Amino acid sequence: MTQRSGSADLPLHGGRVPKWLDDRMTRLGAVLCEAIIHHYGRDELLRRLAHPFWFQSFGAVMGMDWHSSGITTSVIGALKRGLTPLSGELGIHVCGGRGSHSRKTPHELEMIGERVGIDGAALATASRLVAKVDSAAVQDGFDLYLHGFIVTDDSRWVVVQQGMNGDRRQARRYHWLSEGLRSFVDQPHAAIEGERQGEIVNLTDHRAEASRSGQLDLLRQLGPDRIVHEFAALEPATASAKRDSAQPMLPNLVMPAHHDVRESDIVMRRLHGNISAAIESGPTDFPELLLVPGVGARTVRALAMVAEVVHGAPCRFSDPARFSLAHGGKDRHPFPVPLKVYDETIAVMKSAVAKAKLGREEELGALQRLDGQARRLERYVTGPSLKEIVAGEFDQSHLLGGRSVFGPEPPPAPPAQPLPAAAPKRSG
Repeated sequence: MTQRSGSADLPLHGGRVPKWLDDRMTRLGAVLCEAIIHHYGRDELLRRLAHPFWFQSFGAVMGMDWHSSGITTSVIGALKRGLTPLSGELGIHVCGGRGSHSRKTPHELEMIGERVGIDGAALATASRLVAKVDSAAVQDGFDLYLHGFIVTDDSRWVVVQQGMNGDRRQARRYHWLSEGLRSFVDQPHAAIEGERQGEIVNLTDHRAEASRSGQLDLLRQLGPDRIVHEFAALEPATASAKRDSAQPMLPNLVMPAHHDVRESDIVMRRLHGNISAAIESGPTDFPELLLVPGVGARTVRALAMVAEVVHGAPCRFSDPARFSLAHGGKDRHPFPVPLKVYDETIAVMKSAVAKAKLGREEELGALQRLDGQARRLERYVTGPSLKEIVAGEFDQSHLLGGRSVFGPEPPPAPPAQPLPAAAPKRSG
């Protein structure tokens, strides 16, 4: 039985993803999914997408705003564009999206069903039920505006959908996983993300089974008008009653409102492990990665975090901000996106996956070893502070093709020169 596995507060952010980043997110997202499927299979990719901490880290490593609600929209969009041309090969299909695209999901699922021979009508019903549960059965103050449905050729699926609370400028993301799902109305969620904002009416909780049955009985026996009258009489007592909750404390990923990345947002020993694996081990222990033209130590550092997204255990994603240190962020937080590094990362991953399909596992194996080396090194290595790391990125940003929504990153201003000393005055 799936159950709620965590929560997070996601600040609402407006704006659009620029095309130069959108295209790269599409390519990197697709090749990372290919690598995960190659190593672990389609079901494992669905489990990752159903994990809110991994999902946030996945978006951060692709250069999106590491803490914002925009990651949900941009990741679903990138996967839909990147995986659709590969759907015949990988057997995975991405449907839905934001706004009007979400309402097309049932039709898309029916079309996929006809094409690949699965029950598209049942999937369309599942899509509608998932949306209805999170908009009606769970009344938590968030209005749904995004619905992404990812399904495989053997009818396994994951849903990622998001609601917003405009007054609070916050979003809540819901994750559903078909694996182990027995009921749409009795604890069906794989995860619900969002900050606690008072009492929530959650009729999908297994403790609400009596309430669900009682509501149907009341409707049959009394009718809607009598129910409204009875509720009005009970409301004062209900408002003052204290409710006892047996709900256990769940892991709570809090995405802060501040846009800058701070040391408090990162497990620094993990970051030092990523950096050390690239600097100390990359050039000597992983020559396969350096055979791709143009790849240097900075790209290997990004690849150490990319490799962790592919191979990391769930506990490794408690600090999604760390993954923004791979390719920066579109709003210059923690630093502008280094396009040269980003493109080299895509090139390495595409080369590794293409060769692995032909039975040559050297490059994908090197990435897996790089991830393992980072974990070993983090036990004892130390390194620079986050402030020093970010300052170094800004210093070389113009050399690495640094870019943000504000445009290309210019060279840093030269240090101010001291004024020349005034000549001494001559006397008489």
